[in-house]
Amino acid sequence: YIPPETLEQLPESLLARAGIDPVVISQFLYTRQGEVLLQRLGEVIQSGSGRSGFYGLRAALILAAADEEGLTLLNLLRKFPTPEMRLDLLRAVEMAEELQGLVDRSNKAISGVMNLAEQQAQAEFDLLPENPLELDGAGSLSWEKRSFRLKDNLRKTLKDPKGRYVDVDLYLPERSSTQPSPTIVISHGLGSDRGTFAYLAEPLASHGFAVVVPQHPGSDARQLESLLIGVAREVTEPIEFVDRPLDVTFVLDELERLSTQNPYFTGKLDLKRVGILGQSFGGYTSLALAGAPINFAQLDTDCAREEESWNVSIFLQCRARDLPREEYPLRDDRIVAAIAINPIDSAVLGRQSLSQIKIPIAVIAGGVDTVAPALEEQIRPFTWLTAPERYLILMQTGTHFSTLAESEDAEGVKIEYPPEVIGPNPALAQRYTKAIGLAFFETHLTGRSEFEPYLSAAYIRTIAQEPIPMGLLRFLDAIQLESLLR
Repeated sequence: YIPPETLEQLPESLLARAGIDPVVISQFLYTRQGEVLLQRLGEVIQSGSGRSGFYGLRAALILAAADEEGLTLLNLLRKFPTPEMRLDLLRAVEMAEELQGLVDRSNKAISGVMNLAEQQAQAEFDLLPENPLELDGAGSLSWEKRSFRLKDNLRKTLKDPKGRYVDVDLYLPERSSTQPSPTIVISHGLGSDRGTFAYLAEPLASHGFAVVVPQHPGSDARQLESLLIGVAREVTEPIEFVDRPLDVTFVLDELERLSTQNPYFTGKLDLKRVGILGQSFGGYTSLALAGAPINFAQLDTDCAREEESWNVSIFLQCRARDLPREEYPLRDDRIVAAIAINPIDSAVLGRQSLSQIKIPIAVIAGGVDTVAPALEEQIRPFTWLTAPERYLILMQTGTHFSTLAESEDAEGVKIEYPPEVIGPNPALAQRYTKAIGLAFFETHLTGRSEFEPYLSAAYIRTIAQEPIPMGLLRFLDAIQLESLLR
């Protein structure tokens, strides 16, 4: 039985056009991530003989996108290369039930974390300052931004035979003190660039921090453009799981060298104690530099079931499985405090690696993140952390893109995400990020204990507002999490 309202919507659904360039969809469908998606769809949409619709779907999607009518569901059916097509409704129902089960567990975890955070907040309200500071605004210092390119001659590849070039933005505060500025690194995510978090770098500089923002050339906006125009064949290469942390270490090394050779840098940067903040792939980068090594054993376990996973980030994490099997010393002892926003870490790092982090660590999750799901990539991994100073911050209605701002200096492809993908009020999520970042780094990088109350469930509760409720936990173990999921 099909409800009348569904029948009324059917013609519109069949003719709804997805404005996707045929070259773009062709390139994506030949990546590992695209092929996994086709395999899943091919279990439901089959050829007339009952075989997987993998190849037929790929051909139909590309042909429909190139057709004048465009990529619509009706045109996709027309372009399917076999005279007959089968739909495995039983498998479709099974998949729907799998997804619903995951959604239910995720909702229980998110609701449970928010409830625990509320309980913690109620117990802490008396500890808040009488006149709390507004941490999401600019500080009193002027600052200067300098952009430059560094070349790492030690990392030469077929792709970069002359070495790896790393573009850097440096935000330097104009301090009256002769003391060097505490330094923070910001690591962008896949497909972003060094302008994505300019909204965060600028106020941090105005509060006295030197902010270093490298652009990771193998996983930035230009890399995504290379994929879409056919120059690159993968979203990113496996070596990026090594090169990203090495980019940060290389830039810090170069800044140390410049501090001894260039008067502009001399005495400006404290590079002995450095903080780092990263988002998504940059969140992984932060965790790796904080002391979590690549975990090949966990990758082998999780990636054996890669094609069965609904966790989109697993497709990227499993690329690390193709790295040569050796130890990669990615930890940088100069990193003494780290924030990971929407990190991807469950397979590439896992419990064994995350438990090795000993420095203060904050994990920020979005409750409706469909790329790096909060339960699998942040909430459960948080239970694996053993660092004494650890924080789980949950933006209940935050997405994978809530904390990302449009880059004014965008290079390469510019992707327009629809509002439902970005989520509600990203400006509010970015205000949260500024407040959390300042409180965390003032506390754990500069050692200013007066900022500790701002890293509390009570403070987070006071600044949280609709449409993005937010909560903070200092502790959550596996037993507590399992009880939330019952």
